[in-house]
Amino acid sequence: MPTELSRREFSWVLGGPQGGGINASAEVYAKALLRGGLHVFANIEFHSNIMGKHSYYRVTAAPVPVHSHVDDIHMLVALDHESLFGDAAERKHYPSHTGHVHQVAPGGGIVYDADLKIDPAQFGREDINLYPIPFFELLEEALKQIGKGGQSRKYTVMRNTVALGASIGISGYDEELLFEAIRDEFKGRKAEAAEMNVAAARVAAAYARAEFKPQPARRLAALPPEQRTRRMLIKGFQAVGIAKLKAGLGMQTYYPISPATDESVYLEAKGPAYQCAVVQCEDEIASINMAIGAAHMGIRSATSTAGPGIALMSEGFGFAAITEAPGPVVFLWQRGGPSTGLPTRTEQADLQFALHPAPGDFPHMVVAPGDINEAFIDSFESFNWADRYQLPVIVLLEKFLASSLFSSEPIDSSQLKIDRGMLFQPNGDSESYRRHAITADGISPRTLPGMQGGVFSTTSDEHDPQGHITEGIENRIAMMRKRMGKLETAAREIPSTTKFTVHGPRQAELTLVGWGATKGAILDAMPELEADGRTVNFVQIRMMRPFPAEAVTTILRNARQTVLIENNYSAQLGSLIAEHTGVIMDHHVLKYDGRPFSRNEIIEGVRAALAERKKEVMVSHA
Repeated sequence: MPTELSRREFSWVLGGPQGGGINASAEVYAKALLRGGLHVFANIEFHSNIMGKHSYYRVTAAPVPVHSHVDDIHMLVALDHESLFGDAAERKHYPSHTGHVHQVAPGGGIVYDADLKIDPAQFGREDINLYPIPFFELLEEALKQIGKGGQSRKYTVMRNTVALGASIGISGYDEELLFEAIRDEFKGRKAEAAEMNVAAARVAAAYARAEFKPQPARRLAALPPEQRTRRMLIKGFQAVGIAKLKAGLGMQTYYPISPATDESVYLEAKGPAYQCAVVQCEDEIASINMAIGAAHMGIRSATSTAGPGIALMSEGFGFAAITEAPGPVVFLWQRGGPSTGLPTRTEQADLQFALHPAPGDFPHMVVAPGDINEAFIDSFESFNWADRYQLPVIVLLEKFLASSLFSSEPIDSSQLKIDRGMLFQPNGDSESYRRHAITADGISPRTLPGMQGGVFSTTSDEHDPQGHITEGIENRIAMMRKRMGKLETAAREIPSTTKFTVHGPRQAELTLVGWGATKGAILDAMPELEADGRTVNFVQIRMMRPFPAEAVTTILRNARQTVLIENNYSAQLGSLIAEHTGVIMDHHVLKYDGRPFSRNEIIEGVRAALAERKKEVMVSHA
């Protein structure tokens, strides 16, 4: 049964060769939709090479909240043959590599370059509308209007803008909002370039309206001005970067690696105004060790990486934990593995590694936000936890969250306060300070450089309260209990609202369980699953270590039927839940093709698991 979202959303896809400028064009389109008061979600899929391969940007908009994409395309804008029919060479080995034509919804439309000379019969469908647009001819006409005729080949990239204008004209959206978004994109740069693009979009929109009478079954309209709410468009790496600066980040270290680099580059641009140093190191080993040194010096420090990078940081985690450094905070942006795997694709397969990143028993925390708001809050709070509990913290994120665009209400940071934890209070006795003093809660007062009486020793070997190396049995037992006790302290102090969330009714006939950025697709899928005639709730786990075992056990033992949803092969959250609660999930819906869950995949996967009584269902609509 259709829901309000599925009835009213509009899914638009721009496909073309990588390096051809589809990113900028799609994001201008998304901003135009946002200006019309619509909720917007957009995500890009691209190859790990730099130029040439097929990439596409999907923009979904609706007058009601939308947090994910659907497989159906209501308007496909194709800049090349491959966007329509896929790669011929790949189809020989993988017949499913058929481009995007098959994804266009009945009654939908395809805008494509008329110069491709495609026979309409090649599309193999009579239930869609075709809109061949002479991209270069219209671009030339637009350039003539501003005195630059004969230069269309020089401005080849502007055919993307022609495609935007044509799709706006066909879908019926307010073209003035697109013109505003284009001008805003060029603000502070060349006004001439802005007007060139506006002219190209205007000419294309007029051509499309005049040339094509058949309209797509689904139209797109802005809300009336009085109903428009001002929202922002933001990517995950931007939310994390802003949170770091707000939290007082003093040093960010990194070695370039996809998809984490975007965040560090963002901080390189914004950090100097906040007295934040960003250092590109020679490798990830240096990155974590430099961050640990900064943490010991009283500076809030972080490093950002992906799976192959964190694999090199193992010794650093143990060193930070045993020396009780207040950090660092490590931001792990997950991508497809193993090894270098799928550098530009998404996955949730680093959870177990994040829980066990180094040899031995040692305290560290792991938190996994699921959306923009949580990414901001958890990133901010992670620095407070690092200072308060004097241990490393991992913020577990995903490539999907990093590069997707979300329309968001302004994030409320009024309740977020910086907490530097327990500091040593000088008492005049320079010999009395014990950096690793045994305490009931596991936390010893730390010092900042220059504190009177705050000189201390520490080492990566086991040590006594003064930091001197010892292998004494009683000391070893006491120190292990002291360090590991920090997790018990954190578990008591951190509110349950940060550890997990139950979306929907507390009791339901069907309980979905997930984590991270699958949250958006699950939330959007719930109303359609409820339309099947059952009550549905969603248990979202955020705090992975310390794990909220008691509360989760109670919730899941009272659940009637459970379905675990994860973007990995091995159901890693399911293993963690079983470890801490003894509860085994009834069904698993898994996806591990390097792409995020679509809403359709959630719905179809859950229905298949329940109807066929399967323990495990793998979905992939690629």
